[in-house]
Amino acid sequence: MIAIAEGVKNEQMLPAKLQRLRQNRALIRWWLYFVCALILAMVVVGGATRLTESGLSITEWKPIHGVIPPLSEAEWEEELEKYRQIPEYQLINKGMSLDEFKFIFWWEWAHRLLGRFIGVAFFVPMVAFWATGRIEPWLKPRLLVGLALGGLQGFVGWWMVASGLVDRVDVSQYRLATHLTLALFIFAYLFWIARRLSPLPEPEILEQERLAGLGKLVLFLVFVQMFLGGLVAGLNAGLTFNTWPLMDGQFIPRGMLAIQPIWLNFFENVMTVQFQHRMTAYVLVFTGVALAWSTFRVSRRKELRRAGAHVGGFLLLQAIFGILTLLWHVPLSIALVHQGFAVIVLAAAVDYVAMLKGPFAIRS
Repeated sequence: MIAIAEGVKNEQMLPAKLQRLRQNRALIRWWLYFVCALILAMVVVGGATRLTESGLSITEWKPIHGVIPPLSEAEWEEELEKYRQIPEYQLINKGMSLDEFKFIFWWEWAHRLLGRFIGVAFFVPMVAFWATGRIEPWLKPRLLVGLALGGLQGFVGWWMVASGLVDRVDVSQYRLATHLTLALFIFAYLFWIARRLSPLPEPEILEQERLAGLGKLVLFLVFVQMFLGGLVAGLNAGLTFNTWPLMDGQFIPRGMLAIQPIWLNFFENVMTVQFQHRMTAYVLVFTGVALAWSTFRVSRRKELRRAGAHVGGFLLLQAIFGILTLLWHVPLSIALVHQGFAVIVLAAAVDYVAMLKGPFAIRS
């Protein structure tokens, strides 16, 4: 009865009003897609910043003034002098030339500038859409949550950098993994809203009953794997045990629980961190392929079948990228493909769950 009443209400909505609502949703959807694309770029640039060891080259957090890079030789020397005060320079890069410093500085500056640009690209259109009445009332708090998450990400980014400025030559792997995972959560959150603002077909009850749990499991495992990938990056664990499928000549290597207390091994033992990243990848690929297979068995909808095939296929491809990154000793090019494609995998997992949820209801 409720579904019938809702259908009658929508049918009674004036065609012009309904058309305007759909146009507004399309505008907001494509805006959110654009922001998601920027976040994908941010993840790739962040990966490059990490792999080039550039993340500590800017030792201060200046949200406004930091937009302007050094413009004179004296300003460059001032920035280099600040960098000379931190352990990374004193213990690893002592004697670095100004040209060498400029190389790492520009990576970190670009990373921070892109972060600022994403904030503007989200905030300014949101205000414009809000002021012109294009945002539905129920959507407003959801967008404000997205804005708050973006602000939090900026704080977490500096919190991460600050961990490498005193008593360390690198940032904390805990904070790096948190920074990466939060970026991916923001991507998934905005992409979820955008997909459900699309004119998706309504899901069938059988599809929801049989496939929703497996779809959510894959999405959960993707987030777990990405957090573990952040630990791998933070410990430079990809530069060790560069063989596959064996590690140190064994499938389950010895020494994975060498640190006391034992729980620290899962976050600080390079061998254990790489091993758990490998094992989670196997579980994730198996679960993704099972999802694709189950989708073809249960559903006749080509849209859902395509979404399931994307999840399974992308996970297989991502596993190949990961293996090549390891075997080739983490070259910048393939490592960035591996990190960037992880966001594509996440998008596919979110898209699948959104297909099973259906579009946001039209509320008058």
